[in-house]
Amino acid sequence: MQNKRISTAPMIDWTTKHYLTFARWFNPYIFLYTEMISTSAILQGDTEHLLSFYNNQHPVVLQLGGSNPPDLAKCAKIGEQYGYDEINLNVGCPSDRVQHYKIGACLMAEPNLVADCVKAMQDTTNIPITVKHRIGIDNFDSYAFMRDFVAEVANVGCRHFIVHARIAWLNGLSPKENREIPPLRYDDVYRLKQEFPHLFIEINGGIKTLDDVQSHLNHVDGVMIGREIYHNPMLLGQLNELWGEKTPTHREIFEKLIQFLQTCEKNGTPLTAIVRHYLGLFQGLNGSRKWRQELSGKKSLTVSQIAQAGENVLTINGL
Repeated sequence: MQNKRISTAPMIDWTTKHYLTFARWFNPYIFLYTEMISTSAILQGDTEHLLSFYNNQHPVVLQLGGSNPPDLAKCAKIGEQYGYDEINLNVGCPSDRVQHYKIGACLMAEPNLVADCVKAMQDTTNIPITVKHRIGIDNFDSYAFMRDFVAEVANVGCRHFIVHARIAWLNGLSPKENREIPPLRYDDVYRLKQEFPHLFIEINGGIKTLDDVQSHLNHVDGVMIGREIYHNPMLLGQLNELWGEKTPTHREIFEKLIQFLQTCEKNGTPLTAIVRHYLGLFQGLNGSRKWRQELSGKKSLTVSQIAQAGENVLTINGL
C-alpha cells in the first residue's frame, strides 16, 4: 500500500507503551500514537517514565497537549531526542479538564496560535509535525471554518492533518458523548482533501472494519482508528491485507504476550497494572468473556495464571 497509512488513535490512559508494544505484534506497518501528554507533565514531571517506549514500536508518534509555543518546541525537541518518528499536536480533545489549560479542541478557535505552535516545533526539530483536530467546535461548525483553520496552519508548513469527522461541543457534552452524539461528516473530510490535494489528510471517527478503511482510502490519504482496535485488536491484524500480508493467529500473538509478560514480571512490573490492555485479545472467540474475567479485578496475577487462562480459550476454539 503506497502513499497511504493506517494509524492507531491517541487515547488517554489506553495507548500506553504497554499497549503499543502489543498493538505492534498485530501489524508491522501501522503508525502507533502515544496517549496525549501535556507539555507541563514533560517539563515538570518524570520525563523518562512518560516518554520511554519499547524498540519494537516504530513508527511511533508522540502526541503533545499544549498551547505555549516555546514549551511545545522544547517538548518536541525532547520527543525527537527520545526517538519518536513524528510529533502530533492535539487540537481535538473536548474535555473540560484540558480546556482549562487551553489544550485540545478549543484551540480551533485560534488558528493563528496553532500555527505559531506548529512553527515553533518545526523550527526546533527535524521530524514531521502534524495536527489532529475536529471538523468544528460548538457553533463554528461550517466546512468553511475547518477549511480556513487548515489553510492557516498549512501556511506555516504543516503538511499532515488528522481530522476527527465530528464537531466537538465544548460545553454540555462529555468526551464520551462527543465521540458519539455529533453526527459523522465524512464528506467534509473528503472535500478537504479535494481542496488541498498537496496536503496529507487522514480521517478518524467511527471506523470499525477493514471494509470501512478501504472505502475511506478511496477519498483520503490515511485512516486513524481508535477504540475499535483497542477492544478488538485483531482488526489490526486483518489490516495486513492492505499490504498483501497474512493476519497473525491468536496463538502467535498470545505466545508473544506471555514472553513479554515474563520480562515485565522479572522487571517488577505489577501485571495487574497492565493486563487491562490485553483483554480484547480473544474478542469474538468462545471463552473470551472468561478470559476477561480471569484477568480483571485481581489483587495480584502471575504469568502462569494468565498463560493458563489463555490456553483455555485457545483449546476451546481448537487454536
